[in-house]
Amino acid sequence: MNKLMWVIMAFISGAFLPIQAGLNTKLGKAGESPVHASTISFVVGTVALLLYILFTQQSVSWEGIKSAPGYVWIGGVLGAFYVTVIILAFPQLGPGLTFGLVVAGQLIISALLEHFNVLVAQQQSISPMRVLGIVLVVVGVVIVRKF
Repeated sequence: MNKLMWVIMAFISGAFLPIQAGLNTKLGKAGESPVHASTISFVVGTVALLLYILFTQQSVSWEGIKSAPGYVWIGGVLGAFYVTVIILAFPQLGPGLTFGLVVAGQLIISALLEHFNVLVAQQQSISPMRVLGIVLVVVGVVIVRKF
């Protein structure tokens, strides 16, 4: 896929997050357990991915997986934390503030990861313009919170 297609796919993925949060929140309320709702969400997602793998005949390098550093498995824990916190925060903060905070947190940590070349494909130093962009997002979150 070309870069424009990836831009569109990333935007659509971001647009799906508040919808997913609303659905998971409703599931958590129906079952009276946000943690169970998170678990169900991951099980359904796992089944969807397994079906995709079967239909597209994707292969995997099990040797590569076995040789990956142990810390990469933390990604699953972070995903579970994220989905559960969103289920809990969404009804308390609303979608605008919840995802404004998510985006602000993502931009801040992403800038640090890129600056220090941690877990990224390419190092990119923090510049005054990048800081300004992050500050504008944080200001946007404050405005969403107040109004």
